[in-house]
Amino acid sequence: MLWNITICFFIFVKLHEAANILVVIPYAVTSHYKMQRPIGLELARRGHNVTVITPYLELDCPPTYHQVKVSEKKIWTVIDKRWEDLSNVVKVTSVDFHSNILWTGGLALTKTTLKNPDVQKFLTNNQTFDAVISEQFYQEATYIFAHKYKAPLILITTFGSSIKHNVATRNPLQLATLVNEFVEIKSPNFFKGRLWNLLFSSYEYIWWRFWFLKKQEELVEKYVPNLPQPSPSLYELQQNVSLYLMNTHFSFDPPAAYLPNFIEIGGIHLNEEVEKLPQDIQRILDEASNGVVYVNFGSNIKSSELPIEKKNALINVFKSLNQTVLWKWEDDNFGNQTANIKTRKWLPQNEILAHQNVRIFISHGGLMGTIEAIFHGVPIIGIPLFGDQYNNLLQVENAGSGIILEYHNLNENNMRSLINHVLSNEKYKNNARDLSIRFRDRPIKALDAAMYWIEYVIRHQGAHFMKNPALKLNWFAYNMFDVYLFILCVFIISVYVSYRCLKFLVYFRINTRFDRKLCGKVKFQ
Repeated sequence: MLWNITICFFIFVKLHEAANILVVIPYAVTSHYKMQRPIGLELARRGHNVTVITPYLELDCPPTYHQVKVSEKKIWTVIDKRWEDLSNVVKVTSVDFHSNILWTGGLALTKTTLKNPDVQKFLTNNQTFDAVISEQFYQEATYIFAHKYKAPLILITTFGSSIKHNVATRNPLQLATLVNEFVEIKSPNFFKGRLWNLLFSSYEYIWWRFWFLKKQEELVEKYVPNLPQPSPSLYELQQNVSLYLMNTHFSFDPPAAYLPNFIEIGGIHLNEEVEKLPQDIQRILDEASNGVVYVNFGSNIKSSELPIEKKNALINVFKSLNQTVLWKWEDDNFGNQTANIKTRKWLPQNEILAHQNVRIFISHGGLMGTIEAIFHGVPIIGIPLFGDQYNNLLQVENAGSGIILEYHNLNENNMRSLINHVLSNEKYKNNARDLSIRFRDRPIKALDAAMYWIEYVIRHQGAHFMKNPALKLNWFAYNMFDVYLFILCVFIISVYVSYRCLKFLVYFRINTRFDRKLCGKVKFQ
């Protein structure tokens, strides 16, 4: 009897501590979802009641994990069709990438999400949440759910610290060392790089705040019913975010000063133990006595759709290697296949990179794949194509665990030279191993850190005390311009008064001397 009472007591305590949590990750970007999926699942495993708005349904999940299915449309399918052509994407400027892809695609996908019948049905239900977790990736209209349910807002970024978000939350700006996430700057520490970082960040912030957010607010007005009034702007909601989870870690990314509600959780989807590989892949890796060159350009770029000259260059290099080449190739027709080249339409990347025979990872530089290679200590030859990929690979190159091969320089000679260089030079393997050791060396796992801080914010009703008190100040006062202006005015006035006093003394002294001379002459006469 006592035992039953004790069990009931602990069940009651657990239910009492359980929270209702809404997780909004509606974009069908495989790598983004892969990074964020452990958060909702782990919250549910810990007894919380979790509702996830997602394009990908989990089949094996806890009973407290509820899913609202949205469209699996990708950003390329809702914008101008010309951007589906890789040759156009790799030539796009940072400004055009924002205006034609990120902003246009973000608005289209957000609209698709909000008008989804299941989402509309969900929004009309009478329910409450203790926290709203949303990805920060051009879907700001979903932040209004935090206001709708009177819950703290928690944001997750799959790419790292956002410059525009730092401005909004008054996190210290460090433009000399932190590069805007979606601009290619080859020498960020030099004057030209720092100048372009400032100019582009200013451009992005202005257009984002005064144009893009207004468009997102129009979607809120049209598709989100029963909002409590008055309703804050999306910028105000972002200013007052309770917690910001970043897919970064100082062992790899540039160390930076962050407010206490900015938490680094880079590698959250990774564990020391990996899942078993399919038998055929396991056999290929185990039997590769000379090692494996693993090739994967991510979920958005298909190797089979590379321009013919680029494909032939890669194939000619790979078939001449002594190593086994394992290549994600999405087409049934490969052609020119040799015994050492193994292709699959899909490959379990993290599990492959964990295998001891993988010598090189040839990648586009997506952050998820880059982090997985870092975690497992695999050198990278990176071919950046767009977005944050160049910046990710630049960090790898600076760490000495990889080399950048720019897309327009991708040819047979350059690729063969780089592969031979990395294979023959032990420093890349050693640097990748050292980077892996320090990336893994943490007091607690990234997932446990995320769980702690999410529950912390819920326990403390938004933990407003972690936010920068400068949010109460206007931009002029926060930057101390009023104080600097006062000091400048005091300085100018002091200089002016000193100048007038000095001028008066000089004038007085000159006139005194003149009067003495004049008096002397009169007496002499």
